[in-house]
Amino acid sequence: MKHSRSFTQLGSIAIKVAIGLSLVPALSGPTNRLWAEADPSPIRDQQRATSAFAIQESFHRIYELYKNRVVFISTERTVQAQPNPMLNDPLFRRFFRVPEGSQTQRQTGLGSGFIVSADGYVCTNHHVVADVDSVTVRIDDHEYEAEVIGSDELTDIALLKIQAPGPFESVFMGNSDRVQVGDWAIAIGNPFGLDRTFTVGVVSAVARTELDPLGNAHIQTDASINPGNSGGPLLNLDGEVIGVNRMIYSQTGGSMGIGFAIPINTVHAVLDQLREHGKVRRAYIGAQIAPVSQDVARQLGLPNTNGAIIAQVLPNSPAAQAGLRPNDVILKVAGEVVEGPAELIRKISVIPIGQNVAFEVWREGRVVQLSITLQERP
Repeated sequence: MKHSRSFTQLGSIAIKVAIGLSLVPALSGPTNRLWAEADPSPIRDQQRATSAFAIQESFHRIYELYKNRVVFISTERTVQAQPNPMLNDPLFRRFFRVPEGSQTQRQTGLGSGFIVSADGYVCTNHHVVADVDSVTVRIDDHEYEAEVIGSDELTDIALLKIQAPGPFESVFMGNSDRVQVGDWAIAIGNPFGLDRTFTVGVVSAVARTELDPLGNAHIQTDASINPGNSGGPLLNLDGEVIGVNRMIYSQTGGSMGIGFAIPINTVHAVLDQLREHGKVRRAYIGAQIAPVSQDVARQLGLPNTNGAIIAQVLPNSPAAQAGLRPNDVILKVAGEVVEGPAELIRKISVIPIGQNVAFEVWREGRVVQLSITLQERP
């Protein structure tokens, strides 16, 4: 109802403005004007040749290119209704003939996504489709049922399949490793249900890891992202997808110019696994790890706080079979320096299951080389 009143007020304002404009010629007269209309601005042609107008034309082209490649996602699920406290009284229930058993209600949700293949696969966020009963995607004025092929909570990525014959127009993939601070960033999605909304900003930061439990890097942007944008693409000025819009930092529920997107290079591997397995199969070594504090580094004779210290080794795990021990500090994996626990998890998670990997470990004042065969995380 709040939105309806807002649009009504806007409509009345528009009518008043239109009426006001219709009176202007009568009030001002046909000949006695204060401004000249004959000559255009002397810098008009010059301005239109500048890069600003070229960028504006790029925005136009990108919108036309993507308006049918970005989809509007609506979901439904059954949830337990919040009971009235009076229903706890058996006498009240009998008097009003309230049926026994818990009450349920239908809950709807909105989000965005984008088509990644001509046969109708769609990428979106896990949280957009988690625990839903049905998914519908809308492309232009056409609605289609969609199936959740797979979903991964840790990366917040889900893969859908449109239940209709194609071909569909798919997006163009970029390379998120090349993204730099200051690059243009374009978000297309359905904030608050306003479909195909186009917003523009810049890349504010790259490799933000503070917000993710796995330490996965995120692209930060000030392009306006709001509820309903989740799962939509973040694009560069070449019209290539560089990220999947995921979340915002907000104290109001709306955009405050701090949004985060999952880099598309991270998404590629996840989508392939979701299509093949319906889930992401991750490798693990079977050990609980912790950061190396300055006190621990001094006690163990380490020159810095890099690495991840082993707190516990799980029985019969790959780590146990390789001889990894509590208080060992993992310094390198496959020859690459490990700065902390989050980076160790990230490095291991992208290595194929079953691969034998070299680990450089600090143990009792010296470096030890171990070889661990990675297994699938239970």
